[in-house]
Amino acid sequence: MSSSGIIDMDGFPLAYRIEGEGPPVLIVGSETYYPRLFSQELRKKLQLIFVDHRAFVKPSRSIKPEDYTLERIVQDMEVIRTTLKLGRVTVLGHSGSAFIALEYARTYPGHTATAVLLNSAPTNSAERQQGSLRHFDETASPERKAKFERDIALLPGDIEREPERRFAHACIRMAAHSFYDPGVDAAPMWAGVYTNMEIIDHLWGRVFAEIDMLERLHEVKAPVWIGLGRYDYLVSPVSLWDGIEERCSHVKVTVFEHSGHNPMWEEPEVFDRMLTEWVDGKE
Repeated sequence: MSSSGIIDMDGFPLAYRIEGEGPPVLIVGSETYYPRLFSQELRKKLQLIFVDHRAFVKPSRSIKPEDYTLERIVQDMEVIRTTLKLGRVTVLGHSGSAFIALEYARTYPGHTATAVLLNSAPTNSAERQQGSLRHFDETASPERKAKFERDIALLPGDIEREPERRFAHACIRMAAHSFYDPGVDAAPMWAGVYTNMEIIDHLWGRVFAEIDMLERLHEVKAPVWIGLGRYDYLVSPVSLWDGIEERCSHVKVTVFEHSGHNPMWEEPEVFDRMLTEWVDGKE
């Protein structure tokens, strides 16, 4: 079963794509990017609903800061859920979108069966980002560091050529920080993905920097699964989450030992089994 469409949110054409059958999993982020990361096998067990949020669509009008508050983006997700006639859902957010998924679960507890937060640090503060860079410098192999230096030297030229895609280009050139295998070419994953830099700069640079998920998790009623990659240097180290399971009995943390920033793509068999078991057990 598959279907797709666009839901206009006050000038933001948010695309959705529904693939598979089973308990519904609302995957927040880019409707173009995320279907490429999840396996076809997973679609045989779960219904995956990929939805855009405002950072990944081109609006049909000029925008103002009030158009892209976290509260507004979370409201969009609820409108999409009701428009698609979904019941209680597992809401899944990866990387920066994990903050959105968590906020949805906090805001709409009655509609959230469980929340899945993948490959995020508890905060995106400048201090945490600097700590992740130090962790890379202190622990990455010489080969990984050399690969990073070669790749990142190409980023200024990428941005000069396509400044409107600097977020995507940075993600591509950070492969040595992002994948268990630093030789992965992430460019195909980002092909055709629109990035609204005004909104991305605001969310990643300000909103997510001010949120501490370690504190906010106490306000979430639904069970929460946090998935991390051992080699995910973008949001490292995994020890940033130490102690959260003891402080919040509804939270489970899993570290994928052969993954970086994308365990659903890097360890699909293990990831698929764990996600399916998690969703099935929380229905």
